[in-house]
Amino acid sequence: MQEITYRSDGFYDEIAAQEGKHVHLIMIATKPDIIKQIPLYKELKKRGHLVILAHTGQHYDENLSGGMLKEFGVEPDFNLNVRGSLHEVVSQIIGRLGYVIGELKERGKIVIPYVHGDTTTAMAAGNAGYCHGFAAAHVEAGIRTLTPRYSDFGLRTSDFDVASWRKFLMDKANWDRGSQEPYPEQFNTRCAEAGTGIHLAPVELDKEFMLSEGFAEDRMFVVGNSVVDATLEALENSKNATIFEKFPILEKGDFVRFCIHRRENCISEKRFMAIYEAMKSLILDGRNVLLISLFQTVAAFERFGLKEEVEELAKRENFVYSPVWSQYTDVIAAMNKAAVCATDSGSMQEEMNVLGVPCVTLRFGSDRSESAMNGGNLIAPPSDGAVIKKIVEYAWDNEEMRKAPKIYGENVSAKCIDAVESVLEKGEGVFRDDSARLKM
Repeated sequence: MQEITYRSDGFYDEIAAQEGKHVHLIMIATKPDIIKQIPLYKELKKRGHLVILAHTGQHYDENLSGGMLKEFGVEPDFNLNVRGSLHEVVSQIIGRLGYVIGELKERGKIVIPYVHGDTTTAMAAGNAGYCHGFAAAHVEAGIRTLTPRYSDFGLRTSDFDVASWRKFLMDKANWDRGSQEPYPEQFNTRCAEAGTGIHLAPVELDKEFMLSEGFAEDRMFVVGNSVVDATLEALENSKNATIFEKFPILEKGDFVRFCIHRRENCISEKRFMAIYEAMKSLILDGRNVLLISLFQTVAAFERFGLKEEVEELAKRENFVYSPVWSQYTDVIAAMNKAAVCATDSGSMQEEMNVLGVPCVTLRFGSDRSESAMNGGNLIAPPSDGAVIKKIVEYAWDNEEMRKAPKIYGENVSAKCIDAVESVLEKGEGVFRDDSARLKM
């Protein structure tokens, strides 16, 4: 396929000539993919496995991809160069990756796609492998959204008690399953599971979800989240961060980082305005605020006529309005000093647990609800700016939230590869062979 670019002209022959029948195919596409998948890529390399790094090309600019690949010291073996709207990207990944896997299959290789989380790549790449009879290793398997039972608590603005809300969220019995948000991530993670042969779950709660959906327990491994490996490495390197030279105010700490990029938040005027009004009120109160602007954020400012107002606010000394940073070390160095993180991201909820920084999730539910049950994360439903502001202020340098236990493990990449090797050592394919259940 002409659309695919390769690191070398003899890519297929080079792979075919290498010993070992298994090709460990690490898929990356977006910034979170890079952060969470590169530690596994490096672990496989260290152990001497035949491993390929594949980029779909979804995040292709310097801030979202190029800078981080340089920072981590890796270069993709091939790039699918996908572009377009959601349905076009999905079809291109399946078609182009399916072609690559087919070529490797013809050369006698068994391909194991490593897909991550709830991404479009996880869903589409898993599909591409499945079409050839190859199952995926699903990193960050089983993440499902839970939603607090608001009707059992109530969200009255005037007398909203955040301490009671935190206690409510820490009780697993106060959460319901079944949300389709975020879109399309909750669709993606469910689809990816169906083409998975090795489910690498971050926490026991994720395993519970998969068991209830009928997946085989002997292929589930609770290993933690590989973001831990990347975060701790970046924290160790934070002395080399340059972000404080650009934004000196952040080095002092005592700031909140906002990031708003979910489609459901940025398309809904009611949701977006609730978050925006909370952030604006904090800025006008003199609180230090960092807003990381992504594509959907900028589009929402345009959509709702806020562009000029935000640019005016950015003239204030206590408001840093910045595009996404290209270096992960800069992100972690800054966030380690933050008083609180207000985000609609999934990964940020995990990273804040690793760093011990209070988190406020700007969504109606969470696919990392374990972090709220753990006491370090608060759900701030995007329906009332005053409530959101109250929750952020409560979480600001909250000592109890900072002390929430770390729940995402350690040496996670090693545990992931241990799990894959344990399956392969049994002589089975990555797909579970149901004939093993027969008693002869």
